[in-house]
Amino acid sequence: MDIRGSICALVTPFGPDGALDLAAFGRLLDFQIAGGTQAVVVAGSTGEAHMLEHDEYDRLLAFAVEHVARRIPVIAGTGEAGTAKTVALTKRARALGADVALVVAPYYVRPTQEGLRRHFLEVAEQGGLPTLLYNVPSRTACDISSDTTAVLRDHPAIIGIKEARGDAERIKRTAELVRPDFVYLSGDDQTAGDAMLQGAAGTISVVANLVPRAFRALCDAATAGDRVATVRCNAALDPLVQALNCAPNPIAVKAGLPDLGLGTAAPRLPLVELEHGPAREQLRKAVATLASLADAA
Repeated sequence: MDIRGSICALVTPFGPDGALDLAAFGRLLDFQIAGGTQAVVVAGSTGEAHMLEHDEYDRLLAFAVEHVARRIPVIAGTGEAGTAKTVALTKRARALGADVALVVAPYYVRPTQEGLRRHFLEVAEQGGLPTLLYNVPSRTACDISSDTTAVLRDHPAIIGIKEARGDAERIKRTAELVRPDFVYLSGDDQTAGDAMLQGAAGTISVVANLVPRAFRALCDAATAGDRVATVRCNAALDPLVQALNCAPNPIAVKAGLPDLGLGTAAPRLPLVELEHGPAREQLRKAVATLASLADAA
């Protein structure tokens, strides 16, 4: 499974009544494909998976698989805090037609590196899907070390890692682990360009929800090693990246959906909608500017 380039960690649109809005989700999928997105993550990085009931997860993933119709890969978020639950959810994702599982490090329980190694090997061996590791210590309180990643990449079902640590040392060490059957995907929009210039095969992005064409341009430039174009794309994207830092993900990115006709801004509790005010106006202006630049190009 070739997973690389501009990958969008999809938000999950909810209607005014709080129910899944599959019509808006379909528009979001079409928006991504038209903008050049090369794969999508459902109920993973930005998908508010923990706010979904079991039947909602199934409906969301099945809808994405059917709607995309093999035009691009569908990556399912299947990580849980427990190994048995993660294996079970990965098997469900496979049955629903997902191409790849994105498996976040177990959150809250804070396993050792040996626990992480055994956890991911169980999922890879029993889940039935090609597996992407997902390291995001700021959310899980658990860091998959580079040494552990180096061991796990030897399993044939573990095809890569989404590394959300954007510090220079981790980018360098993760890039050194790349080989033909194991990809490094950046999980940090702010440092994605630099990660790709150093060897990452692409990025799983939050920003791409709102500006897929602009983010595809960044990925194309950076994966081609064009440093000048990468700097230019980064400069264009930076105001939006900064605007999205005004609230925990996915609160801010969902606030950008209504202006694009892609759903409401509402998350589910305990997340709350971004208030109207300077932060929301800054977000709106940044999206509009990038859309204008994309149209001009």
